[in-house]
Amino acid sequence: MQKLAGWFWALIARIARFLLERLFRLTGREMPEEFFQTFLQFVRFGIVGVTNTLVSYGVYVVSLLILRKLHCLPDVDYYAAQFMAFLLSVLWSFYWNNKVVFTLQSGEQRSWWKSLLKTYASYSFTGLFLNSLLLYVWVQVFHISEFLAPIINLLISVPLNFVINKFWAFRSDRTAEKGR
Repeated sequence: MQKLAGWFWALIARIARFLLERLFRLTGREMPEEFFQTFLQFVRFGIVGVTNTLVSYGVYVVSLLILRKLHCLPDVDYYAAQFMAFLLSVLWSFYWNNKVVFTLQSGEQRSWWKSLLKTYASYSFTGLFLNSLLLYVWVQVFHISEFLAPIINLLISVPLNFVINKFWAFRSDRTAEKGR
């Protein structure tokens, strides 16, 4: 399985390098390696995000079905299911972001539990607070469809979540020392 994952990431990297190099050549510039590495990290973050969405929805549906089968919390079962989905999907994201997106370099270290708490905080901010605020703005102020508004939110929340995770939640202790 690990071999397959390595092959998959290498294929993504080759395709991304090919496309980005062509794009940079069109502008008459060379692509900086640091830009490419950050772009790959963002792509990995996006792939983890897609799997996170699937996990979240799966946990939500299974939790809701179980709660309804057991006749638990009949008036608020969907809130309880959403809460379970949030807890488990953020844990899923933390695991995979830590493993394949924000990996440590030689000599770097970070506290996994601080990163986990920061991950929950960042997802709470972007996933709950910011998305709710933006939904209100898109739907009530700009009269955008309730079905289109969450998609527009992704254009803001995904890059913001990437930056928050990269520079705060998964920041290594060595990187933190340089920033002081």
